[in-house]
Amino acid sequence: MFEGFDAVVLARIQFAFTMSFHIVFPAFSIGLASYLAVLEGLWLWTGREVFINLFNYWLKIFAIAFGMGVVSGIVMSYQFGTNWAAFSDKTGPVLGPLMAYEVLTAFFLEAGFLGVMLFGLKRVGPKLHFLATMMVATGTLISAFWILSANSWMQTPAGYAMNAAGQFIAADWFKLIFNPSFPYRLVHMVLAAYLTTAFVVGAVGAWHLLSDNAREGSRVMFSMAMWMAALVAPIQIFAGDQHGLNTLEHQPAKVMAMEGHFKSHPNGAPLILFGFPSMKDAEVKYSIEIPKASSLILKHDLNAPLAGLDTVPRENWPPVPIVFWSFRIMVGIGFAMLGLGALSLLMRWRGKLYDSTLLHRLAVMMGPAGFVAVLAGWITTETGRQPFTVYGLMRTAESASPLAAPAVATSLIAFIIVYFIVFTAGVIYMLRLMAEPPHQGEEGPRGDEPSRAAGMGMAMATDAGKG
Repeated sequence: MFEGFDAVVLARIQFAFTMSFHIVFPAFSIGLASYLAVLEGLWLWTGREVFINLFNYWLKIFAIAFGMGVVSGIVMSYQFGTNWAAFSDKTGPVLGPLMAYEVLTAFFLEAGFLGVMLFGLKRVGPKLHFLATMMVATGTLISAFWILSANSWMQTPAGYAMNAAGQFIAADWFKLIFNPSFPYRLVHMVLAAYLTTAFVVGAVGAWHLLSDNAREGSRVMFSMAMWMAALVAPIQIFAGDQHGLNTLEHQPAKVMAMEGHFKSHPNGAPLILFGFPSMKDAEVKYSIEIPKASSLILKHDLNAPLAGLDTVPRENWPPVPIVFWSFRIMVGIGFAMLGLGALSLLMRWRGKLYDSTLLHRLAVMMGPAGFVAVLAGWITTETGRQPFTVYGLMRTAESASPLAAPAVATSLIAFIIVYFIVFTAGVIYMLRLMAEPPHQGEEGPRGDEPSRAAGMGMAMATDAGKG
C-alpha cells in the first residue's frame, strides 16, 4: 500500500492523518463549551426553559466530542517519541514545558469540572453548576493558548538559545511564548472554532426548521448561530488578513506558495484566483489572475514589488500545489460563511428568518464547512513551513526517528483501520443525537441519572487521562 515511500514521508503522512482527525474535535469542543456557557447563563438570567433544554441537548454531543478529542490527542502525542525522537530531543527543553503547562492548567481545569458539568446540576445547584460550565469553557481556551503557543514557536521561533548538546533552550520565556505569530494564530484559531460550532448548530437548527418551523428550540439555536455567522465571519476575514501580513513578514516562502508566486514581480504582483501550480516548471499553468491585486492586498499598493520563490533556494520550497489549493479552500469557505451570514441578516430584517427554505437548506449544506476550513487552514500552515519543523532552523528530514519504512507503514495502516472504526462510530452517534429535535422539558444529564452519551464521553476522557 505504501511501497516506495521512505520512513520520513510515512511518518509525515501518519502525523497528518492523526492530526486531521484530532483537530476537528478540539475546534468543535472549544466553540461548543462556550456556547453551553452562554446557554446556561441565559437560562439563569431570563428563566426561559428553552435555554436549559438546549443546554442539555448540546451537552450530550459535547461529551462525545470532548472524549474523542482527548483520545485522539493522546494517541497523536505518542508519535513525538516514536516517529520524531530527534525532534523531541532537540526541542524538548522548549516544547516540553509548554505542553506541561497545558496539562497543569487547561486539562486539570477541564477534568476537575467536567463531571460536575455533565452530572451535577441537581446536586450542586444552578449557580455552582454554571461556574463548572464556565471553568470547562475557560479550560478549552487555555488549552488553545498553550498548544498554539507551542506550534507558533515552531513557525516563528523566538526567545531561544542553543546549549552545548545542540538543543533549543529558553532564553526568554516571554518572547518564546508570545512569539511573533502567536497572537494572530490564537485569534484566528479561536474564531475558527466559534464559527465551526456556529455552523454546526445552525445546520441542526435549520434541519429541524425544515420539518417544523414552529419549534422554539430550533428557532433559538438557529437564530443564535446566524448571529454568530453574521458578526464573527467578517471579523475572522479581517483577522486572517492580519495573520497573512504577519506570515509575509516572518515566513515569506509560505505566502509565496499560497499566492502561487514562483517568480518575483517588481512592478506589482497579480492575484492568482485559480490555476495549476507546477513545481517542475515553476509556474502556475492556466492561471486566472487579477493584475496587481496581490500587491494591493499584501502591501496595500498596486505597484508594490513582491518577491517570488525564485529568491528562495529550491531545496527550501514548500510543496506549492498543496499550499496553493488548501489556502483557496479556506478562503473560499470563509467568504461562503460571510455570504450566509449576510443572507441571514436580510431574512431577519424581512421577518423570514424561520420561514426561508432557501436559507435553511443553505445552512444545512454549510454545516460541515467549519471543519473543512479548519483542516484546510492547518494544512496551509503546516505544509507551508516545510521543509522545516522549526522554521529555518531544523529540517523535517533531521527530525525523524531512525526507523525502517515498513515499521512506520505498519503502524500507519493500524491507525487508519482503528481510527475509521472508532471515530466513524462516534460521529454517527453524534449525528443521531443531532437528528432528534430538542424537546421541551428534556432531562438528560440534568436529571439524577447520567445520560449514556455523557457517560461515554466521560469514560473516554478518563481512560485517555490514565494512558
